[in-house]
Amino acid sequence: MNRDDDGYAERVAFYDTVYEQPERALDLAWLRRWLPQQYFGRRVLELACGSGYWTQYLAPAARAYLALDVSPGALALAGQRPGVGGVAFAAAEIEALPKPAEPFDAAFAGLWFSHLPRQRREAALAALHGCLAPGATVILLDNSEIQGGQFPVMEYDEAGNGYQRRPRHDGGESRVLKNFPTEAEFRILLAPYGAAEMALLRREHFWLLCYCLPSRH
Repeated sequence: MNRDDDGYAERVAFYDTVYEQPERALDLAWLRRWLPQQYFGRRVLELACGSGYWTQYLAPAARAYLALDVSPGALALAGQRPGVGGVAFAAAEIEALPKPAEPFDAAFAGLWFSHLPRQRREAALAALHGCLAPGATVILLDNSEIQGGQFPVMEYDEAGNGYQRRPRHDGGESRVLKNFPTEAEFRILLAPYGAAEMALLRREHFWLLCYCLPSRH
């Protein structure tokens, strides 16, 4: 299952509305300042870049940048963003990405993990960490549980994935997979990789999971 399966392809042109809501402005202003500093001079892999909202802020700080998304339509929009002239874009899920000749020393994903089916988590994280160098920094950014007030989870499937109903620009609705992971879940999932200094930072409307991989001794 990929994000096209849950209505993502239908909504990609309007995906940035998540960042345009006035109540999120303070969180976003802080994130736009703080996040690029974490990627200065690094070789960065971005998962599920969508329309490139975060790519435009992070890529100018990076030494090299590869942005993935399953949707060619999303990548076409991302390629029109300012500051992305040096970005390599690829239409792929992380599990389908060949192991790079030069590992990445940083990774970022915005609003990816909450849309990842629970049954794909271990494989996706294994593929991600297979692309990373020792000591790499990883930051995952996603919606806090407050987002469930606007779009409550309406149903669960047999694997425990939650689903919301989201409006589309054509007046219809899309069924969207949305999970709200806990810190305990992350600690279990990341234990095989020896994630160091793992921190779950909470803003009002977003959370950030930040950690580093062990350095080679």
